[in-house]
Order: sequence, then C-alpha cells, then structure tokens
Amino acid sequence: MTGPTRRAALAAALFAGAFLAPHTASAQAQDCPRGALDARFCDRDGDMVADTPTNPRELVDPRVLIFAYTPVEDPAVYRRVWAEFLDHLARVTGRQVQFFPVQSNAAQIEAMRAGRLHVAGFNTGSTPLAVNCAGFVPFAMMASKEDGAYGYEMEIIVRADSPIQRVEDLRGRNVAFTAQTSNSGYKYPSWLLAEKFGLREGQDFRTAFSGRHDNSIIGVANRDYDAAPIANSVLNRMIERNVVRRDQFRSIYKSERFPTTAYGHVFNLHPDLAAKVREAFFSFNWEGTALLQEFGNAQPPQNSFIPITYKEHWAVIRDVDRASGVTYTCR
Repeated sequence: MTGPTRRAALAAALFAGAFLAPHTASAQAQDCPRGALDARFCDRDGDMVADTPTNPRELVDPRVLIFAYTPVEDPAVYRRVWAEFLDHLARVTGRQVQFFPVQSNAAQIEAMRAGRLHVAGFNTGSTPLAVNCAGFVPFAMMASKEDGAYGYEMEIIVRADSPIQRVEDLRGRNVAFTAQTSNSGYKYPSWLLAEKFGLREGQDFRTAFSGRHDNSIIGVANRDYDAAPIANSVLNRMIERNVVRRDQFRSIYKSERFPTTAYGHVFNLHPDLAAKVREAFFSFNWEGTALLQEFGNAQPPQNSFIPITYKEHWAVIRDVDRASGVTYTCR
C-alpha cells in the first residue's frame, strides 16, 4: 500500500484508537448542516467550525481553564515561555489557568474531545483534525505586529557535510518525519516526495518517525537520520536558544509559506468566558516577556496575535490534505 491510500490509512489508524472518549448529551448526532465536522457538531453559519451549543446544559464554564501548547518541543521549556501569558489569561477571565503538557498531537486532540482541554494552540497540520473531531474553534495566530506577516516554510534539511545535494539524492536514505498529523513534518513532504519527485516512503527511502520537530533536527545533527522535513520556525528558535548551530545544516528544499500554530478554544466553552479568552489573546502586552524572547526572532517576527478564521487561513492546508488523500474521520 503506497501513496495517498497508505497515508490515509496511517492517519485513520492513528486516530482510531485516540478518540474513544465517552459521549455526553452534546455528542448525540443532530439533524443540522455540518460539512466535514463530526456528527456531534453543527455548522449552521457555514464557517466550517462547530457552532456553540444552543442548549445551556451543554456549555462548560470551568473554574480552572486548561491550556496546552502544541507538542513540538520540550514541554518544560514552554511552560516557562507561556507563564506570563497564562497569568494574563487568568486575570482577564477571572479563572485559574493550568498549563497541560502534551506529548503528541493525538493526545492533545483527544484531551479536547474528552473535555479535558479548553484553550489550546494546535500545530498547522493537526488543526483540521482538532476542528472536525474535537470541536476546536481557532481565532488567533502569531504574526508580525508591524505588517501582519505570518507563517513558516517546510524545509528538508541535511547535515552541512552530507553528500546529499538535492531531493532526488534521498533515494535509499533514512528520512525522519515527525508525526502523521504534522503538515510540515509529514503530510506535505510525504505528498511532495511521492508526487513531485517519485520517491515513495518505505519503497524508495527508509522512514523513521521522530515524534517532534526538535527530535528530527537533533537527529540530523547527530547523524541518526540522513534528512528530515521540518518547520523552519522550529529550527530558527532552536538556533536562537543555542541548541543547534545554523552551520550544522543545509536545506535542499523550501516550500511555500504555511500558516503557523492556531490558537482557540473548545466549541462549548460558555460564550461569556470564550469572549474573555479571546480578549486575553488580543490584549496581551508582549514587551519584555518570555513569549517575545522565544518567538520574536522568527522570520517574519511573531510578536502579536492576529485574528484568523479556519475557513480562510487553513484553506491551503485543506488543499494539501485533499491532495494527500487525508480525510477527517473521527472514531
């Protein structure tokens, strides 16, 4: 099994065991428009995300808001990076806020689907699954406050001293993907290698899954992998923190720009509380914070939150998924 069929099967297998959360009253199928959304949700306004429930009993109004950032790097590092923002979120909402470290994209989606996660940043590739299977409602993204520029590119990196000079040279090599849910770490590059360069995983090159972008980057640096497709925003942050050096790597391919992490809340968060969560993102003062130190040196700089919609800003990602044969099937 190769190409889109194999990738779709891998995605289905990944999520088949992940979403076994008990269904509540809100989980009952309704006779309403929903597009690609799970049967638990409705989309009457056509914005491609789950509507807020009309039944007050289906709303959640927690005393403690649980926040999780996408598991791309060391959770301990990001607990500190997000601390000042989470203090701000607590002040604006009047609720306690807890940082929830997650080890995988599937675990993060499962937590929101099961009602254990209220506010989150989901990575680019897992956002469609979070929207369609867990009721995630994205509303913000990091961007440059100067001109609103945002995003990152997928790059295929090799060691600087590697004999690999071009994508075609990956034939017979060991290529590290991150996880099946990652846009830049798997979905887009696996499609690209197969459809544009005739290189099929498991057939024309050996495949490994590192779990996270930082693992792939360090693995290439340590010669564990011959090459790895990664989000260059993660590489840039690791270079800024002196985890790796820029001169250790060469890029043999760079993609067009993709949207970066989507921030949002679960669909059934009480509307008054959801409004305060949004207010917290757009009123946060980045100056002098660990968040600015971590993300401000990105290209383009990520030093503010801008409003987004899933329907508009994730259209390119849905196109990639469609071309790759990925479907948003929830179990």
